[in-house]
Amino acid sequence: MSLDPIPTPSCPPPDILRCAYMELVVTDLARSRAFYADVLGLAVTEEDDQAVYLRSMDEFIHHNLVLRQGPVAAVAAFAYRVRSPEDLDKAVAFYTELGCRIERRPEGFNKGIGDSVRVEDPLGFPQEFFHDVEHVERLGWRYDLHVPGALVRLDHFNQVTPDVPRAVKHMEDLAFRVTEDIQDEHGTTYAAWMRRKPTVHDTAMTGGDGPRMHHVAFATHEKHNILSICDKLGALRLSDRIERGPGRHGVSNAFYLYLRDPDGHRVEIYTQDYYTGDPDNPVVTWDVHDNQRRDWWGTPVVPSWYTEASLVLDLDGKPKPVVARTDSSEMEVTIGADGFSYTRKGEAMPEYKLGNQL
Repeated sequence: MSLDPIPTPSCPPPDILRCAYMELVVTDLARSRAFYADVLGLAVTEEDDQAVYLRSMDEFIHHNLVLRQGPVAAVAAFAYRVRSPEDLDKAVAFYTELGCRIERRPEGFNKGIGDSVRVEDPLGFPQEFFHDVEHVERLGWRYDLHVPGALVRLDHFNQVTPDVPRAVKHMEDLAFRVTEDIQDEHGTTYAAWMRRKPTVHDTAMTGGDGPRMHHVAFATHEKHNILSICDKLGALRLSDRIERGPGRHGVSNAFYLYLRDPDGHRVEIYTQDYYTGDPDNPVVTWDVHDNQRRDWWGTPVVPSWYTEASLVLDLDGKPKPVVARTDSSEMEVTIGADGFSYTRKGEAMPEYKLGNQL
Protein backbone atom coordinates (compact mmCIF):
# COMPACT_ATOMS: atom_id res chain seq x y z
CA MET A 1 0.00 0.00 0.00
CA SER A 2 1.36 3.43 -0.86
CA LEU A 3 0.12 6.35 1.24
CA ASP A 4 1.13 9.99 1.00
CA PRO A 5 4.77 10.43 2.06
CA ILE A 6 5.41 11.98 5.47
CA PRO A 7 7.70 15.02 5.24
CA THR A 8 10.75 15.34 7.48
CA PRO A 9 10.27 18.25 9.90
CA SER A 10 12.89 20.98 9.85
CA CYS A 11 13.07 21.04 13.65
CA PRO A 12 14.94 18.39 15.68
CA PRO A 13 12.99 15.47 17.15
CA PRO A 14 12.69 14.80 20.88
CA ASP A 15 15.56 12.76 22.32
CA ILE A 16 13.81 9.47 23.12
CA LEU A 17 15.43 7.21 25.71
CA ARG A 18 13.28 4.08 25.56
CA CYS A 19 9.81 2.65 25.37
CA ALA A 20 8.48 3.13 28.89
CA TYR A 21 4.86 2.10 29.23
CA MET A 22 1.68 1.16 27.39
CA GLU A 23 -1.85 2.17 28.35
CA LEU A 24 -4.32 -0.60 27.52
CA VAL A 25 -8.08 -0.25 27.64
CA VAL A 26 -9.65 -3.45 28.96
CA THR A 27 -13.29 -4.41 29.27
CA ASP A 28 -13.08 -6.24 32.62
CA LEU A 29 -10.55 -4.58 34.91
CA ALA A 30 -10.60 -7.25 37.61
CA ARG A 31 -10.10 -10.08 35.13
CA SER A 32 -7.21 -8.27 33.41
CA ARG A 33 -5.62 -7.40 36.75
CA ALA A 34 -5.68 -11.07 37.70
CA PHE A 35 -3.96 -12.02 34.42
CA TYR A 36 -1.15 -9.44 34.58
CA ALA A 37 -0.58 -9.36 38.35
CA ASP A 38 -1.53 -12.80 39.63
CA VAL A 39 -0.59 -14.94 36.62
CA LEU A 40 2.30 -13.01 35.04
CA GLY A 41 3.56 -11.49 38.29
CA LEU A 42 3.77 -7.79 37.43
CA ALA A 43 3.83 -5.65 40.58
CA VAL A 44 0.85 -3.42 41.30
CA THR A 45 2.13 0.07 42.06
CA GLU A 46 -1.26 1.70 42.53
CA GLU A 47 -4.89 1.06 41.62
CA ASP A 48 -8.40 2.39 41.85
CA ASP A 49 -11.77 1.35 40.46
CA GLN A 50 -10.89 2.66 36.98
CA ALA A 51 -7.22 1.76 36.48
CA VAL A 52 -4.40 -0.51 37.62
CA TYR A 53 -0.76 0.61 37.37
CA LEU A 54 1.79 -2.21 37.08
CA ARG A 55 5.56 -2.44 36.78
CA SER A 56 8.23 -5.03 36.14
CA MET A 57 10.73 -6.19 38.77
CA ASP A 58 13.68 -4.04 37.67
CA GLU A 59 11.72 -0.85 36.98
CA PHE A 60 12.08 2.32 39.09
CA ILE A 61 9.45 4.50 37.42
CA HIS A 62 5.83 4.32 38.52
CA HIS A 63 4.60 1.86 35.90
CA ASN A 64 5.24 0.04 32.64
CA LEU A 65 1.61 -0.88 32.01
CA VAL A 66 -1.68 0.86 32.70
CA LEU A 67 -4.90 -1.15 32.54
CA ARG A 68 -7.88 1.17 32.19
CA GLN A 69 -11.51 0.14 32.26
CA GLY A 70 -13.33 0.99 29.05
CA PRO A 71 -16.01 -0.14 26.61
CA VAL A 72 -13.69 -1.27 23.77
CA ALA A 73 -10.43 -3.16 24.16
CA ALA A 74 -7.72 -1.03 22.55
CA VAL A 75 -4.42 0.80 23.05
CA ALA A 76 -4.65 4.35 24.39
CA ALA A 77 -0.92 5.16 24.31
CA PHE A 78 2.51 3.91 23.27
CA ALA A 79 4.58 5.93 25.78
CA TYR A 80 8.27 6.87 25.53
CA ARG A 81 10.49 8.57 28.07
CA VAL A 82 12.59 11.47 26.75
CA ARG A 83 15.92 12.73 28.04
CA SER A 84 14.88 16.16 29.39
CA PRO A 85 11.83 18.37 29.96
CA GLU A 86 12.94 20.45 26.97
CA ASP A 87 12.36 17.43 24.74
CA LEU A 88 8.62 17.82 25.30
CA ASP A 89 8.81 21.23 23.63
CA LYS A 90 10.70 19.55 20.78
CA ALA A 91 7.97 16.93 20.48
CA VAL A 92 5.31 19.65 20.23
CA ALA A 93 7.29 21.53 17.55
CA PHE A 94 8.08 18.33 15.63
CA TYR A 95 4.47 17.15 15.40
CA THR A 96 3.03 20.65 14.95
CA GLU A 97 5.10 20.96 11.78
CA LEU A 98 3.59 17.66 10.61
CA GLY A 99 0.08 18.95 11.25
CA CYS A 100 -0.69 16.31 13.87
CA ARG A 101 -3.21 16.62 16.65
CA ILE A 102 -1.40 17.26 19.95
CA GLU A 103 -2.50 17.37 23.57
CA ARG A 104 -0.22 18.41 26.44
CA ARG A 105 -0.98 17.92 30.13
CA PRO A 106 1.43 19.39 32.71
CA GLU A 107 -0.12 17.05 35.32
CA GLY A 108 0.34 14.01 33.07
CA PHE A 109 -2.18 11.61 31.55
CA ASN A 110 -1.60 8.97 34.23
CA LYS A 111 -0.60 8.78 37.88
CA GLY A 112 3.13 8.81 38.52
CA ILE A 113 3.93 10.68 35.30
CA GLY A 114 4.45 14.45 35.04
CA ASP A 115 4.27 16.87 32.11
CA SER A 116 3.36 14.78 29.05
CA VAL A 117 2.64 15.23 25.36
CA ARG A 118 0.30 12.94 23.43
CA VAL A 119 -0.05 13.02 19.67
CA GLU A 120 -1.90 11.21 16.93
CA ASP A 121 1.16 10.61 14.79
CA PRO A 122 1.10 10.56 10.96
CA LEU A 123 0.83 6.75 11.05
CA GLY A 124 -2.34 6.93 13.15
CA PHE A 125 -0.83 5.80 16.46
CA PRO A 126 -1.37 7.50 19.84
CA GLN A 127 2.17 8.29 21.00
CA GLU A 128 3.09 9.80 24.37
CA PHE A 129 6.30 11.51 25.45
CA PHE A 130 7.23 12.36 29.04
CA HIS A 131 10.25 12.99 31.24
CA ASP A 132 9.21 13.65 34.85
CA VAL A 133 8.29 10.54 36.82
CA GLU A 134 7.60 9.38 40.33
CA HIS A 135 10.32 7.01 41.49
CA VAL A 136 9.25 3.81 43.21
CA GLU A 137 11.11 0.91 44.78
CA ARG A 138 13.08 -1.17 42.28
CA LEU A 139 12.18 -4.74 43.15
CA GLY A 140 15.23 -6.47 41.69
CA TRP A 141 16.53 -7.24 45.17
CA ARG A 142 13.12 -8.23 46.54
CA TYR A 143 13.53 -11.93 45.90
CA ASP A 144 10.75 -12.60 48.38
CA LEU A 145 8.40 -11.13 45.78
CA HIS A 146 9.85 -12.83 42.70
CA VAL A 147 8.08 -15.67 40.92
CA PRO A 148 9.85 -18.25 38.70
CA GLY A 149 8.69 -16.41 35.58
CA ALA A 150 9.55 -12.91 36.82
CA LEU A 151 9.13 -10.13 34.22
CA VAL A 152 12.03 -7.76 34.71
CA ARG A 153 11.48 -4.94 32.21
CA LEU A 154 9.31 -3.63 29.41
CA ASP A 155 11.22 -4.47 26.24
CA HIS A 156 9.30 -3.27 23.17
CA PHE A 157 6.12 -2.58 21.25
CA ASN A 158 5.12 -4.00 17.86
CA GLN A 159 2.92 -1.86 15.61
CA VAL A 160 0.97 -2.93 12.51
CA THR A 161 0.90 -0.45 9.62
CA PRO A 162 -0.22 -0.78 5.98
CA ASP A 163 2.93 0.89 4.56
CA VAL A 164 6.09 -0.28 6.31
CA PRO A 165 8.65 1.82 4.33
CA ARG A 166 6.60 4.94 5.08
CA ALA A 167 6.51 4.04 8.78
CA VAL A 168 10.24 3.28 8.89
CA LYS A 169 11.08 6.61 7.31
CA HIS A 170 8.97 8.46 9.88
CA MET A 171 10.54 6.60 12.80
CA GLU A 172 14.00 7.33 11.39
CA ASP A 173 13.02 11.02 11.41
CA LEU A 174 12.47 10.46 15.16
CA ALA A 175 16.08 9.13 15.28
CA PHE A 176 15.12 5.47 15.62
CA ARG A 177 17.59 3.10 13.95
CA VAL A 178 16.80 -0.12 12.09
CA THR A 179 18.55 -3.16 13.56
CA GLU A 180 16.88 -5.93 11.53
CA ASP A 181 14.34 -6.11 8.72
CA ILE A 182 12.60 -8.55 6.37
CA GLN A 183 12.77 -7.96 2.61
CA ASP A 184 12.09 -9.82 -0.62
CA GLU A 185 14.27 -10.06 -3.71
CA HIS A 186 12.81 -6.79 -4.98
CA GLY A 187 13.78 -4.87 -1.86
CA THR A 188 10.21 -4.66 -0.52
CA THR A 189 10.33 -4.29 3.27
CA TYR A 190 7.72 -6.31 5.14
CA ALA A 191 8.80 -5.52 8.71
CA ALA A 192 11.53 -3.56 10.50
CA TRP A 193 12.85 -3.64 14.06
CA MET A 194 13.86 -0.19 15.34
CA ARG A 195 15.56 0.96 18.50
CA ARG A 196 16.51 3.89 20.71
CA LYS A 197 17.92 1.95 23.67
CA PRO A 198 20.85 -0.36 22.73
CA THR A 199 18.83 -3.56 22.20
CA VAL A 200 17.24 -4.97 19.06
CA HIS A 201 14.16 -2.78 19.32
CA ASP A 202 11.93 -0.42 21.21
CA THR A 203 9.29 -0.92 18.56
CA ALA A 204 8.81 -2.88 15.36
CA MET A 205 6.86 -1.85 12.29
CA THR A 206 5.00 -4.84 10.87
CA GLY A 207 3.06 -4.80 7.59
CA GLY A 208 -0.69 -5.32 7.68
CA ASP A 209 -4.02 -3.62 8.16
CA GLY A 210 -3.49 -0.73 10.54
CA PRO A 211 -2.91 1.24 12.62
CA ARG A 212 -3.10 -1.56 15.19
CA MET A 213 -0.99 -2.90 18.05
CA HIS A 214 0.45 -6.34 17.38
CA HIS A 215 1.97 -6.89 20.82
CA VAL A 216 3.63 -5.43 23.87
CA ALA A 217 6.68 -7.32 25.15
CA PHE A 218 8.11 -7.86 28.61
CA ALA A 219 11.53 -9.40 29.18
CA THR A 220 12.67 -12.10 31.58
CA HIS A 221 16.26 -12.67 32.66
CA GLU A 222 16.60 -16.12 31.07
CA LYS A 223 14.67 -18.56 28.91
CA HIS A 224 13.94 -20.89 31.81
CA ASN A 225 11.74 -18.11 33.21
CA ILE A 226 9.59 -18.38 30.08
CA LEU A 227 9.31 -22.14 30.51
CA SER A 228 8.16 -21.52 34.08
CA ILE A 229 5.39 -19.27 32.77
CA CYS A 230 4.26 -22.08 30.47
CA ASP A 231 4.24 -24.52 33.39
CA LYS A 232 2.22 -22.08 35.52
CA LEU A 233 -0.32 -21.53 32.78
CA GLY A 234 -0.69 -25.28 32.42
CA ALA A 235 -1.13 -25.77 36.15
CA LEU A 236 -3.82 -23.08 36.23
CA ARG A 237 -5.56 -24.66 33.22
CA LEU A 238 -4.84 -21.48 31.26
CA SER A 239 -2.76 -23.01 28.50
CA ASP A 240 -5.29 -21.70 25.98
CA ARG A 241 -3.74 -18.28 26.66
CA ILE A 242 -0.64 -19.48 24.79
CA GLU A 243 -0.93 -18.46 21.15
CA ARG A 244 2.57 -19.27 19.91
CA GLY A 245 5.78 -20.71 21.34
CA PRO A 246 7.85 -21.11 23.32
CA GLY A 247 10.56 -20.89 20.70
CA ARG A 248 13.53 -18.93 19.45
CA HIS A 249 13.29 -16.16 16.89
CA GLY A 250 15.69 -15.84 13.99
CA VAL A 251 15.06 -12.09 13.98
CA SER A 252 16.54 -10.78 17.27
CA ASN A 253 17.87 -14.25 18.24
CA ALA A 254 15.59 -14.00 21.28
CA PHE A 255 13.62 -16.70 23.06
CA TYR A 256 9.89 -15.96 23.01
CA LEU A 257 6.38 -16.83 24.08
CA TYR A 258 3.18 -15.14 22.83
CA LEU A 259 0.12 -14.95 25.06
CA ARG A 260 -3.36 -13.44 24.68
CA ASP A 261 -4.85 -11.57 27.62
CA PRO A 262 -8.56 -11.76 28.53
CA ASP A 263 -9.42 -9.14 25.89
CA GLY A 264 -7.20 -10.69 23.21
CA HIS A 265 -4.38 -8.15 23.55
CA ARG A 266 -1.19 -9.96 22.58
CA VAL A 267 1.71 -10.05 25.07
CA GLU A 268 5.15 -11.36 24.21
CA ILE A 269 7.48 -12.71 26.88
CA TYR A 270 10.99 -12.20 25.52
CA THR A 271 14.59 -12.74 26.55
CA GLN A 272 18.24 -12.78 25.46
CA ASP A 273 18.54 -10.60 22.39
CA TYR A 274 21.79 -8.69 21.80
CA TYR A 275 23.56 -5.33 22.19
CA THR A 276 23.17 -2.84 19.33
CA GLY A 277 24.57 0.39 20.76
CA ASP A 278 27.67 0.92 18.58
CA PRO A 279 27.19 3.49 15.80
CA ASP A 280 28.33 0.99 13.17
CA ASN A 281 26.10 -1.83 14.38
CA PRO A 282 25.23 -3.70 11.13
CA VAL A 283 21.62 -4.09 10.00
CA VAL A 284 20.56 -7.74 9.66
CA THR A 285 18.27 -8.28 6.65
CA TRP A 286 16.25 -11.49 6.41
CA ASP A 287 14.86 -12.96 3.19
CA VAL A 288 11.09 -13.04 3.40
CA HIS A 289 11.21 -16.65 2.14
CA ASP A 290 13.55 -17.79 4.94
CA ASN A 291 11.48 -20.02 7.19
CA GLN A 292 13.83 -19.47 10.15
CA ARG A 293 13.44 -15.74 10.51
CA ARG A 294 10.25 -15.96 12.61
CA ASP A 295 11.13 -19.21 14.35
CA TRP A 296 14.71 -20.51 14.37
CA TRP A 297 13.47 -24.08 14.75
CA GLY A 298 11.04 -23.84 11.84
CA THR A 299 7.92 -24.19 13.96
CA PRO A 300 4.81 -22.97 12.09
CA VAL A 301 3.45 -19.53 12.89
CA VAL A 302 -0.28 -19.71 13.58
CA PRO A 303 -2.46 -17.66 11.19
CA SER A 304 -3.91 -15.52 14.00
CA TRP A 305 -0.43 -14.11 14.64
CA TYR A 306 -0.58 -12.46 11.20
CA THR A 307 -4.25 -11.48 11.06
CA GLU A 308 -5.26 -10.41 14.58
CA ALA A 309 -4.16 -7.29 16.47
CA SER A 310 -5.52 -4.66 18.86
CA LEU A 311 -7.26 -1.46 17.84
CA VAL A 312 -5.69 1.87 18.78
CA LEU A 313 -7.51 4.99 20.01
CA ASP A 314 -7.44 8.61 18.98
CA LEU A 315 -7.02 11.37 21.57
CA ASP A 316 -10.77 11.39 22.16
CA GLY A 317 -10.69 7.71 23.08
CA LYS A 318 -12.37 6.54 19.88
CA PRO A 319 -11.00 3.61 17.83
CA LYS A 320 -8.97 4.70 14.83
CA PRO A 321 -10.23 3.42 11.47
CA VAL A 322 -8.17 0.54 10.13
CA VAL A 323 -6.69 1.00 6.65
CA ALA A 324 -6.35 -2.22 4.67
CA ARG A 325 -3.03 -3.19 3.21
CA THR A 326 -3.71 -3.71 -0.50
CA ASP A 327 -0.39 -5.12 -1.72
CA SER A 328 1.12 -8.48 -0.82
CA SER A 329 1.35 -8.94 2.91
CA GLU A 330 4.03 -10.99 4.58
CA MET A 331 1.40 -13.57 5.45
CA GLU A 332 0.50 -14.04 1.80
CA VAL A 333 4.11 -14.27 0.71
CA THR A 334 5.37 -16.48 3.52
CA ILE A 335 2.59 -18.78 4.59
CA GLY A 336 4.63 -21.74 3.39
CA ALA A 337 7.85 -20.49 4.90
CA ASP A 338 6.22 -20.49 8.31
CA GLY A 339 5.62 -24.20 8.21
CA PHE A 340 2.27 -24.77 6.48
CA SER A 341 4.56 -26.15 3.81
CA TYR A 342 8.25 -25.51 3.23
CA THR A 343 9.39 -22.97 0.67
CA ARG A 344 12.52 -21.15 -0.32
CA LYS A 345 13.10 -18.29 -2.70
CA GLY A 346 12.16 -19.32 -6.23
CA GLU A 347 9.79 -22.10 -5.23
CA ALA A 348 6.12 -21.91 -6.10
CA MET A 349 3.95 -20.77 -3.22
CA PRO A 350 1.15 -23.10 -2.13
CA GLU A 351 -2.46 -22.16 -2.71
CA TYR A 352 -3.62 -21.08 0.74
CA LYS A 353 -6.28 -18.58 1.63
CA LEU A 354 -7.19 -17.22 5.03
CA GLY A 355 -10.56 -15.76 5.81
CA ASN A 356 -10.98 -12.59 7.82
CA GLN A 357 -10.35 -13.67 11.39
CA LEU A 358 -10.57 -10.25 13.00
